Amino acid sequence: MPATKDRAGRSRAASRPFTLWREVLTAYAAPALTAGVAAVAAGQRDLAVAAVTSIAGTSAVVAFLVGAWLRNGGRPRRWTTDLPGVVVAVVLVVAATGAAALLGWCAARWLPDHTLVPAGVRPERLRIDLPVSAALATAIVTLRWRNTFAR
Repeated sequence: MPATKDRAGRSRAASRPFTLWREVLTAYAAPALTAGVAAVAAGQRDLAVAAVTSIAGTSAVVAFLVGAWLRNGGRPRRWTTDLPGVVVAVVLVVAATGAAALLGWCAARWLPDHTLVPAGVRPERLRIDLPVSAALATAIVTLRWRNTFAR
């Protein structure tokens, strides 16, 4: 979809407002498709399962939580608008990645002992899938929010 210019010379596609549901949908679909295609190409069944569950699910949940927190009902926090966008993204990425790494570590230890995990599912993948997905989703949502907010 080409961007069209209005009389002021601004691109309409570039001035789209930050829409949380669109960000969450993209955060789920993008890693599900890319990891799913990689799984099919490599013949890795466990990666195919993880692509639509832990990888894409984590991305969507983190995108929702971070986007809702940043938006805060339309009133952004002062430090999120005063600091450079990259600094805000790094701070939020470190926080989200740390929380996701802790959750992944705990889940990988707890799930095999307390649930009926199927044989094809490897819960130790959560130690990598959750923090990587959280880091990517947080960085993308934060930078996209800052880009729409700055305009």
